[in-house]
Amino acid sequence: MADVFSLTSGSRRATLRASDGVPIEALYEPSPGRATGTAVVLAHGFTGSVDRPAVRRAARALGRHADAVVTFSFRGHGGSGGRSTLGDREVLDLSAAVRWARERGHARVVTAGFSMGGSVVLRQAALEHGAPAGPDAVAAVSAPARWYYRGTAPMRRLHWVVTRPVGRLVGRYGLRTRIDARPWDPVPMSPVEAVPLIAPVPLLLVHGDRDAYFPLDHPRMLADAAGGAAELWLEPGMGHAENAADEELLDRLGAWLVRR
Repeated sequence: MADVFSLTSGSRRATLRASDGVPIEALYEPSPGRATGTAVVLAHGFTGSVDRPAVRRAARALGRHADAVVTFSFRGHGGSGGRSTLGDREVLDLSAAVRWARERGHARVVTAGFSMGGSVVLRQAALEHGAPAGPDAVAAVSAPARWYYRGTAPMRRLHWVVTRPVGRLVGRYGLRTRIDARPWDPVPMSPVEAVPLIAPVPLLLVHGDRDAYFPLDHPRMLADAAGGAAELWLEPGMGHAENAADEELLDRLGAWLVRR
């Protein structure tokens, strides 16, 4: 279900409904002159949103390759409702965006996720395997392999934000992200558990060797779990997620998503 508002002759803003009823803001942007049959659904990282500059830059770059790009704000972010569950129920938000792209008439719908969004595209591809909301190709950038990781200073700070009442206030007013205070129950399937369930859908894993959040054992663990079914790009000098993805990488990523 979507409440759609026209922005230009082609672009559309919409309020989608995740399957649990949470309203999700989304933006559909066609690429004039493209005829690849492919739409990209872009899943941002924690504290991102559809209108953040890094998300807009990534959408523009991917739109140079695809017929259209769908961006959206995960629950608890931007203009979407609900509270962030740090990658758990966010799979429902992504599925709503994929279904919307298919409703727009695209023969192929592929997903690209960054950081938390990277974990979500992996889990969603596994959980929706063979279903209408399942993607035709998946790219995860700067994704964690496992939950509860505290091995770096940025991740220890993130856990403080998520687990402490004062931290969640910082998240709400400082980071503009509303966080669910309830712990996971049950603990969702981890990204490394999801990866073996994605094939034969093409899978790309991208990670920077200067990622301050998740070191290189995370993408290597994901690639090992895929059993040779994933392509792995380890990017020299790259930091973390959409903020660190330069134009050259985004261009390669867009080309990979369209040709797979």
